[in-house]
Amino acid sequence: MSTSSTRPLGIAVIGAGYWGPNLVRNFGGSPDWDLRVVCDLDLEKARRVAGPHVEVTDDLERVLDDPSIDAVAIATPARTHHGLALQALSAGKHVLVEKPLADSVSRGRTMVDLADAQGLTLMTDHTFCYTPVVQKMRELVLSGELGQVHFIDSVRINLGLVQPDIDVLWDLAPHDLAILDHILPGGLPTTGIGATGADPIGAGRACVGHLTLPLPDDGLAHVHVNWLSPTKIRQMVIGGSRRTLVWDDLNPQQRLSVYDRGVDLARTSVGADDSTSSRVSYRLGDTWSPALPEREALGAMVTEFAAAIREGRPALTDGRAGLRVLEVLEQASHRLAAQAGTAYDAAGTTVSAGPPPLPRQAAAPTVLEGVR
Repeated sequence: MSTSSTRPLGIAVIGAGYWGPNLVRNFGGSPDWDLRVVCDLDLEKARRVAGPHVEVTDDLERVLDDPSIDAVAIATPARTHHGLALQALSAGKHVLVEKPLADSVSRGRTMVDLADAQGLTLMTDHTFCYTPVVQKMRELVLSGELGQVHFIDSVRINLGLVQPDIDVLWDLAPHDLAILDHILPGGLPTTGIGATGADPIGAGRACVGHLTLPLPDDGLAHVHVNWLSPTKIRQMVIGGSRRTLVWDDLNPQQRLSVYDRGVDLARTSVGADDSTSSRVSYRLGDTWSPALPEREALGAMVTEFAAAIREGRPALTDGRAGLRVLEVLEQASHRLAAQAGTAYDAAGTTVSAGPPPLPRQAAAPTVLEGVR
């Protein structure tokens, strides 16, 4: 199908649950898109989400057979992403997938490979990457404004819903990992991953989790996620050799601050034997807050999806970005399993005692499954 013209692209949203209404609203309000269908097994829910002027259906084949639909947006449980995306790509549709891309690396890689083979756009909805604040963070890091990144501390904690099928790392950490993948010059590191987790309430999965990721020149990134905290915190600190950036997502008056403060280590030669001594000094400079535009991240995301399709290029958060996040999450699950002497499935849920299993290879669903 040709998508090179400037006409609005036809889109169907699959899933009218938690995230589907947000996608429907943004695709429906975008000049780049013609929202044609909302597909969900619960037709009444689909009607409430779609409104009076958009068709609803519970028949996925009807969506995939429609030549006026150029792309589909999948907002269903993670276990269904793989099967639905493969069916859509096989039918010649471009695909946007809610995070995480899939529930295992092997399934995510199959999706990426099929999209490449079909010459289609596969995009991961890493929504935070399209917020003005993260776009500014990316600009500051990539421009060298912060200097060499020495450390990153990211905290995402709250009194959250204990999920029935995934652990806290799979639930909350994808946001932080996607942001790191977006702003770091080399993208998300996917080797040397460290992970610890705890299940103090006996939920059968980690409810508190910590991830560590290596950065160049002995730098370190740390991600802390927690379902059990009575206090909600959404912060990221990026410390560089020149400046340090602090993002506080719960402070709308000053979401982003840049500190001209830090530690400098000067080495000097002493004595005839060329031994060295170190002198530590501290910089205490100005603090400033960049001006940030007000716009909805999902609006920018749906615009990027259309642009990637029309220009035949990878999206900013393409399938490979989603795959890198999966690689970190899956390694984290294996680290937790090795520490506890317990086997976990790919999404971090306890399944048995013994060594970590290989990622699940269950048959892909061939019909539309229910929506969270």
